[in-house]
Amino acid sequence: MAVLRVAGQLVDGIQEGLREQGFDDVRPAHGFAFVMLAARPTTIVRLAEHLGITKQAASELARQLVGAGYLRRRPDPDDRRAVLLELTDRGWACTRAAERAARDTVGGWRARVSARRFDTVASVLQEIAEPGPLRPSW
Repeated sequence: MAVLRVAGQLVDGIQEGLREQGFDDVRPAHGFAFVMLAARPTTIVRLAEHLGITKQAASELARQLVGAGYLRRRPDPDDRRAVLLELTDRGWACTRAAERAARDTVGGWRARVSARRFDTVASVLQEIAEPGPLRPSW
């Protein structure tokens, strides 16, 4: 299906752009976590729900990202039992690099078709895309 191929090309383009910008230790699953964390700090439980994975898998993913310097843990001021995950400066830099890589990838698509056709496709996708978390389609 063409939509899945295009989605895969976008992920591949972001990964290539991240490598070129020095973020060669980030995987696509990390990027989907960064999307959520860029909006606000979150807990392991909410991260697991967002990604559609188990709490154990989310804990492992967070452990990797903390170890690589992309995330930090801090106490949740609203719940003393909970720990929040938040992006570090390195995590924010990676997020901005991913946004640039995504723009570059989409820019390459724009160059292949007329502006009118591209805008039509983008508009139709906006109309049919349902709201919800941006996460991998495991």
